Amino acid sequence: QVQLVESGGGLVQAGGSLRLSCAASGNILSFYSMAWYRQAPGNQRELVARITSSGRTNYADSVKDRFTVSRDISKNTVYLQMNSLKPEDTAVYYCNKETYSGSSWGQGTQVTVSS
Repeated sequence: QVQLVESGGGLVQAGGSLRLSCAASGNILSFYSMAWYRQAPGNQRELVARITSSGRTNYADSVKDRFTVSRDISKNTVYLQMNSLKPEDTAVYYCNKETYSGSSWGQGTQVTVSS
């Protein structure tokens, strides 16, 4: 069982930046991918960014050119660098581990962007 712990959320002014971290208790290269999702109150949980074990990335159209997903293999940690933040980015951000047999979730970290 792999634990995922998100950190780095907080309150930021529109136009500002935050970097989220997801620390995994296992080797992240053993997974199909690591991903970031977000969910605002009353909304569905939506994919924000994903990085596969081979390093391929993909992003939601709403965050392309603003967010960057990366990883530090030695630390078993995945990051989400968020720049040019907008109020509509406000949500709880979740780290997700995807394997060939299922997926697991972290507890989430709150990101609030003020206008």
